[in-house]
Amino acid sequence: MALRAAVFQTAKRQQNAVFRRNFGAASTSEDVDSSILENIPSYVLKHPSTDISTLANDMRVASESVAGAETATVGVWIDAGSRYETASNNGAAHFLEHMAFKGTQKRTQQQLEVEIENMGGHLNAYTSREQTVYFAKVFKHAVPQAVEILSDILLNSKLDEGAIERERGVILREMEEVNKQQEELVLDHLHATAFQGTGLGRTILGPEENIRSLTKTDLKEYVDKHYTAGRMVIAGAGAVDHMELCDLAEKHFGNVGKTPAFGVDVHHDAAVFTGSDIRVKFDSDSTAHIALAFEGASWTSEYAFPLMLLQTILGSYDRLSGQGKNVASKMCLDVAQHDLAHSISTFNTCYKDTGLFGIYAVAPDNKLDDLMWYTMNNLVRMVHKVSDEEVQRAKTQLKATMLMGLDGHSAVAEDIGRQLLTYGRRMTPVEVFARIDALTTDDVKATAAKFINDEDHALAAVGGIHELPDYNWIRRHSYWLRY
Repeated sequence: MALRAAVFQTAKRQQNAVFRRNFGAASTSEDVDSSILENIPSYVLKHPSTDISTLANDMRVASESVAGAETATVGVWIDAGSRYETASNNGAAHFLEHMAFKGTQKRTQQQLEVEIENMGGHLNAYTSREQTVYFAKVFKHAVPQAVEILSDILLNSKLDEGAIERERGVILREMEEVNKQQEELVLDHLHATAFQGTGLGRTILGPEENIRSLTKTDLKEYVDKHYTAGRMVIAGAGAVDHMELCDLAEKHFGNVGKTPAFGVDVHHDAAVFTGSDIRVKFDSDSTAHIALAFEGASWTSEYAFPLMLLQTILGSYDRLSGQGKNVASKMCLDVAQHDLAHSISTFNTCYKDTGLFGIYAVAPDNKLDDLMWYTMNNLVRMVHKVSDEEVQRAKTQLKATMLMGLDGHSAVAEDIGRQLLTYGRRMTPVEVFARIDALTTDDVKATAAKFINDEDHALAAVGGIHELPDYNWIRRHSYWLRY
């Protein structure tokens, strides 16, 4: 009996350690339903922990070390994107991304490129509506050099007037290429109409007139306003030692100010969703690109995970895929059996205080009336007739998607940086699995009722859309009179 008690206590301590690591320092197995651990695979429970530290200037440093790894991804995630711009400087964040690689006070553009190549590394950046990211993929021994380079291009960018003038043409050509990608164009139109008059409605690249007129002063003002320590996260994954990363961050980023130079922290404007549509009609085009969305939930909303599950249930379909007409999703099955679209997919985009949930379809111009009928019918069906089988299958698919999204050091670093900016902490795979397992069929129905049933929508469509029903028709089909 004594041996059994000792074994039980040891197992209990190990179990509590798992909960503290995955749910927070104060958590134990008594705080959470014990059935959660039984349903979570051992390979998820053994997932490496994320170490998080905060420097004296409020900059956060987070890392996930992988034993035996020989490469690492380190980067700086900044809580600033096109949403934080104004109408007059829209495009500044993206312009800065380009200028970061055009030379610093210490390195010319050529010296920077040669140094990265000699390291065998890869240096890149991207801008989104709410975040700007600079990251490097390097060998283990080159992590200190990579952090120093990241600090140099972020904090000491030369912003040469001649380079700014040359880069205008590069960004304008990039805009031309982006506008040729119909999905990018349609989703930009969707944001513009759904969040009209607010920061989320602006494009990332900015309007052509801003690209031609932004000055060095505009770019420097944007850096001074938004590149503050409290809005930055240094994240690393792979062959990274957390204490070394903290020391490197302190050395190279320790002088970044807590607040903007003028002393007032800048926040984004509130997102206001407006039911509306924008239609760009080309009678010569035989294909239509359509994005239809309802207002979604923020990253931290209680509806965030139910919407992810709802997205998985509705699914996606491409006629070129090997699935053919053997898809599990009822909506995709209807589309496939009636040959209504070349492809259709469900998207769920989250922001800090709002989101967009909807479908994106590419379809023949003579199938749009039927396509919208079946699409709206399946969306509203989520309110009334979701089966337990559909929910259980979607849970498994969602878990697999979440884990596959963490495949590789760069993906893990991205996950760490994004989560610290959105949640203020890292949500581990164990917590993600637990949150998914806790969802029920009734949760899915309640979520659909809140976000879809009899709610205004935003729509953007480009191409041959003469058969696309008008706004009122779609609005009328956002609910059932009898079910």
